[in-house]
Amino acid sequence: MGLHTLRLATAPMTFSTFSSRLFLKPFPNTLLSLFPRHVQPRKPFLVRAFSASSAVQDIPATQASDSSAARPQWKAAIDFKWIRDNKEAIEINIKNRNSNANLEAVLELYENMINLQKEVEGLREERNNVAKKMKGKLEPSERQKLVEEGKNLKESLVTLEEDLVKLRDELQLVAQSIPNMTHPDVPVGGEDSSAIRKEFGSPREFHFPIKDHLQLGKDLDLIDFDSAAEVSGSKFFYLKNEAVLLEMALLNWTLSEVMKKGFTPLTTPEIVRSSIVEKCGFQPRGDNTQVYSIDGTDQCLIGTAEIPIGGIHMDSILLESALPLKYIAFSHCFRTEAGAAGAATKGLYRVHQFSKAEMFVLCRPEDSETFHDELIQIEEDLFTSLGLHFKTLDMATADLGAPAYRKFDIEAWMPGLGRFGEISSASNCTDYQSRRLGIRYRPSEPLQADSKKGKMNLPAPKFVHTLNATACAVPRMMVCLLENYQQEDGSVVIPEPLRPFMGGIELIKPKLR
Repeated sequence: MGLHTLRLATAPMTFSTFSSRLFLKPFPNTLLSLFPRHVQPRKPFLVRAFSASSAVQDIPATQASDSSAARPQWKAAIDFKWIRDNKEAIEINIKNRNSNANLEAVLELYENMINLQKEVEGLREERNNVAKKMKGKLEPSERQKLVEEGKNLKESLVTLEEDLVKLRDELQLVAQSIPNMTHPDVPVGGEDSSAIRKEFGSPREFHFPIKDHLQLGKDLDLIDFDSAAEVSGSKFFYLKNEAVLLEMALLNWTLSEVMKKGFTPLTTPEIVRSSIVEKCGFQPRGDNTQVYSIDGTDQCLIGTAEIPIGGIHMDSILLESALPLKYIAFSHCFRTEAGAAGAATKGLYRVHQFSKAEMFVLCRPEDSETFHDELIQIEEDLFTSLGLHFKTLDMATADLGAPAYRKFDIEAWMPGLGRFGEISSASNCTDYQSRRLGIRYRPSEPLQADSKKGKMNLPAPKFVHTLNATACAVPRMMVCLLENYQQEDGSVVIPEPLRPFMGGIELIKPKLR
């Protein structure tokens, strides 16, 4: 069996979350009893949609209709008329988000497409008129004249239709770079402009010299960076002894708590097609990409479970009664961390491979802000239960990824590092991802009468809204727990909620030499 070599792909992919094999022993009876009561998996009654995006086949990025124009691998359901009618608001949004999207090019291409479409329709009408004339009694000379006219029209139409296809493809490719719109309450500016929404707890006071998680991990024989560097390279690590149990405890405890809120647990594929990464709003190929792609294929390693979860209902029409769909997914995550350097990235804080539990919601548009509040509340409740000192931030416009309409980050106090560090985020992506993934729902409304055809029609499908949020990014949670719960004798106390998932272990003690 041949091995695919990993290579770095290309274009920034901003994530703000983290993922290890799920370990279900010891597994409390309380968790087992949650599943049938809280997360009976619902059948969403999927109907495959023959939409524009579902009809687009995967085409290699290098394949082009001619030497100058590449065809898009997929097509998003972009509302170009809305973009044209809201030009000023979109211009401001692009500027505020520090995006490199070219709105003028989109509008120019759209105008050209409309004009060319009119030409094509005009020629089709002329050709139809010629065909109608040919059905009547005609002199041979007149018929021959119409034959020549029809032939010329056909040739012209073929050329224009080819040009129209190329123009539509170019418009789609350029327009895909336009970011989502932004919630009106989001602070404008860079990361420093982000606003503190809430603050929880207070920093622990230490009466002894504190250690960072790297020193604690070494002294307690929990983490081995040196061996991992020899085996895999920098920013990889081995977990050992109680650290392994702590990772599994964090994941199992998180799953048990989130499942109580009606979330269905998932494990996901960790290799996905590049097109799915793109449809979720990330660019797998570009400078300083965060994505590992597999050489010689159209596949990538995932940087977050948000990507494979988003693909589950791709090109589908859900029944409104099936919504909301709420998932909590466990996966490993892989990121290149291109461009990351310095003391702020040392140890477990920024690594290439990690374990993460990710929440994901699909809902009706009018419900997405309510679910955004629910997601951040779940995060805050989890971190409060672990006794962390943290703050919730309403992230500023320039710090939003292309899909996010609004994003709340949580930063926790890490005493060994002497600063707050991001441990999770929660984003409302509205219909940005669903328009690219082709995920819609059928409203539960009465059949609508069609006055022209005299029959009843189903209500038109609408795009769902998607949201995602970190429930547990394991490495950064370990940084917080090791540094905040360290004791003067070098031991580390296990927070009480995690102890049932640690086989009753309450304290990680220094090993006897």
